[in-house]
Amino acid sequence: MGNRVAREDFEWVYSDQPHADRRKEILAKYPEIKSLMGPDHRLKWIVCTMVAVQFLAFYLVKDLPWKWVMFWTYVFGSCINHSITLAIHEISHNTAFGNSRARWNRWFAIFANLPFGLPYSASFKRYHLDHHRYLGGDGVDVDIPTDFEGWFFCTRLRKLFWIMFQPLFYAIRPLCINPKPISHLELINVAIQLSFNTLLYWTCGAKPLVYMMMGSMLGMGLHPISGHFIAEHYMFLKGHETYSYYGSLNLLTFNVGYHNEHHDFPSIPGRRLPMVKKIAEEYYRDLPYYTSWVKVLYDFIMDDELSPYSRVKRRLTGDIKQE
Repeated sequence: MGNRVAREDFEWVYSDQPHADRRKEILAKYPEIKSLMGPDHRLKWIVCTMVAVQFLAFYLVKDLPWKWVMFWTYVFGSCINHSITLAIHEISHNTAFGNSRARWNRWFAIFANLPFGLPYSASFKRYHLDHHRYLGGDGVDVDIPTDFEGWFFCTRLRKLFWIMFQPLFYAIRPLCINPKPISHLELINVAIQLSFNTLLYWTCGAKPLVYMMMGSMLGMGLHPISGHFIAEHYMFLKGHETYSYYGSLNLLTFNVGYHNEHHDFPSIPGRRLPMVKKIAEEYYRDLPYYTSWVKVLYDFIMDDELSPYSRVKRRLTGDIKQE
């Protein structure tokens, strides 16, 4: 478990990301894909159901023994809360109410954020759109680990620790790589979330609060669903910086596994991404993909060639317009 990985730096490239060119080619050949763009009207009802389920769970766990609180936190609450983060990811692309009602999407994301416990939806949108526009961009894309992460988490045991505490690194990383002034909506997000957390504690006690917060931490750490964090952009094969996953966990994650398709067409809701793959099948069939996020996590930890440094990175030139 003490073997050190071979990489000592990121994979620096001097080409543009592949998604913009592939999108142009696909749209030129299959213009009907444009009909897949636009809001997914089912999304808001699915999100409301998930939030309601977690509210019910808060009530049900308040009188359980602590051992059962922790059991249900990992087995159930962590899955729902991670799924909620991917619903917020969907909403960040305005797929709940459409681009014409962008403000509605932002307020709805704050509502979806409630059972997650940590106020992040407003900040996530600002940084995530940069990730799409400037994939791998040095100093802009905060999905890229810091140099410290790449240097320090260089053994199997340290990589295991890194995966377990991914939520912490995702929270701190923007402050190190690309800090932005706090927006008015972010302050509202924090105020609403803290008010909700306080109300939950006053009405139901500490156990629902632990269920909520620990569910979020565990679900985004060493958990089968969290394999998508590694699967999406870590360079398991040289020359490929985005990977799709075609497995059953897409049912819980709004098809975030269709990640090449998502970066090619970020305005298409997750529910319709399999249709993109079906229509433009020749563009995706030869790209590497995964069928197991658990295997992705195992391979990342055990393969001494892989580390947080296993990311494609590029220096940006010209005008950089951030959210």
